[in-house]
Amino acid sequence: MPKQKLNTVRINAGEWRSRLIKFPDAQGLRPTPERVRQTVFNWLGQDLTGKHCLDLFAGSGVMGFEALSRNAKSVVLVEKTTAVYRAILENKAVLKADLAQFFNLVALIFLNKNQQLLDVVFLDPPYQQGLLAKVLPV
Repeated sequence: MPKQKLNTVRINAGEWRSRLIKFPDAQGLRPTPERVRQTVFNWLGQDLTGKHCLDLFAGSGVMGFEALSRNAKSVVLVEKTTAVYRAILENKAVLKADLAQFFNLVALIFLNKNQQLLDVVFLDPPYQQGLLAKVLPV
């Protein structure tokens, strides 16, 4: 069986600047565009030293890896789609992203079980599924 072609997205800054994150095609998966990521991290500050972050609908994982690249103290990435989650784990190994935790769970289940205090939460759920309205109250 031929290997599935993987898509890529580039980390913008920090320790892993210009490194590529690989991810498979999946329904609803559209990584946060580079320009949007640049703007978000400009708002947050370029250095996330000491910050605890959550990438709730991780998808490619680029927001979480970008935060780690910019010195976040810890990052939790949550992705429900198993094939996409496996790609995140492969990227973790390549980058040696030891300060991250990874969960293959539905976002609401993770939120209901998690009590960790966080400084930054990245929420970029798949479009047209009403997920943002469901997770914001939690």
